[in-house]
Amino acid sequence: MKPQDVPTGSANAPDENDRSGMPLADLRVIEMGQLLAGPFCAQLLGDFGADVIKIEQPTVGDPIREWGQAKADGASLWWPVLGRNKRTITCNLRVAEGQDLVRRLVADADVLLENFRPGTLEKWGLSPEELWAINPRLVITRVSGYGQTGPYSSRAGYGSIGEAMGGLRHVTGDPSTPPSRAGISIGDELAAVFATIGTLVALHHRERTGRGQVVDSAIYEAVLAMMESLIPEWQVAGYVRERTGATLPGVAPSNIYPTRSGAMVLVAANQDSVFRRLTEVMGRPELAEDPRFVDHASRGENMTELDGLIAGWTAAHATDDLLAKLHAAGIPAGLIYTAPDMLADPHFAAREAITRVWSPELGRDLSMQNVFPRLSETPGRVRHVGRPRGADNTSVYGELLGLSAQKIAELRASGVI
Repeated sequence: MKPQDVPTGSANAPDENDRSGMPLADLRVIEMGQLLAGPFCAQLLGDFGADVIKIEQPTVGDPIREWGQAKADGASLWWPVLGRNKRTITCNLRVAEGQDLVRRLVADADVLLENFRPGTLEKWGLSPEELWAINPRLVITRVSGYGQTGPYSSRAGYGSIGEAMGGLRHVTGDPSTPPSRAGISIGDELAAVFATIGTLVALHHRERTGRGQVVDSAIYEAVLAMMESLIPEWQVAGYVRERTGATLPGVAPSNIYPTRSGAMVLVAANQDSVFRRLTEVMGRPELAEDPRFVDHASRGENMTELDGLIAGWTAAHATDDLLAKLHAAGIPAGLIYTAPDMLADPHFAAREAITRVWSPELGRDLSMQNVFPRLSETPGRVRHVGRPRGADNTSVYGELLGLSAQKIAELRASGVI
């Protein structure tokens, strides 16, 4: 049995429903969405204590519950992370009685979060104007592929399309191959991060005005926001960024280099003072005065030659020895980590970057990324993993909305919940 397979149990763990003292404990978020872009925003808010109530269809839940190549006894390992810190209820949003339940929920909520195709809420009689008539303080956060307005707004929009339209796909990968994806659903997740920022800004504005507003987070715009100087480089200089693999044009040395142990080490020594330290560690201090490498511009122009010299040096060293020399000299360097590296790394452990949370469904602890960023006085916390679909129907509909057990049973029997 591997060390990470040994369940630690949760006998002394804090109450998973206890949000007291957490910075967003006074907020209630109604999440109507699925997959990544909307739900990740709700996860981020829940990580800092918001009472997130996730709504799923009664017969078919969020598809993320089925995602993932690697599963545990057929169960998705995406859902425990993306569904963490949320209450989960079922509600058929396509029928009038289900829509009425949403109206009752938003009456005492702070945020309604959705990532349907624009116009869907309006079709269900849940437009912002109709919801504000119930609760004028409600912040309505809407995540979509192209935004709520514009000629493309009605198109179906997935993260991959937003990554392509926003410019990221064109610059990702090796120049000898077609554009690549980043390996994660970065477009969806960026849209969620921007939606989170927008939600918190709108809540801050509400404190001064008493009024909610719409937060419109488009996937392609979230990606575009990360594209640095790509637009003015073309407008002013006629330069189109292209795929450059592991390097950044004009910035050297900053690349992946081989070691004698067969590993690949990232070394970033492009600043003049750092490059001098690198040449000293290499035993080649004269390279810092070489006209080909004497400053940032010259190193960029002679990147290929410089990378060859450094690769020849790194290849003669064992990985651990090489990293020890580089770190001792104050040169940024590191390995390319995978999950086993993260679980074994003492720095991850010291900062508790990975937390372990008990999963009742799997009967064991699950390791997952902790809550970031870290707050010194009011940190976030992973209270529980994603729960089974509809696990909180009784508490939400009964305790929160005051529905009787008989009424809940009727709603369940009729397929409303």
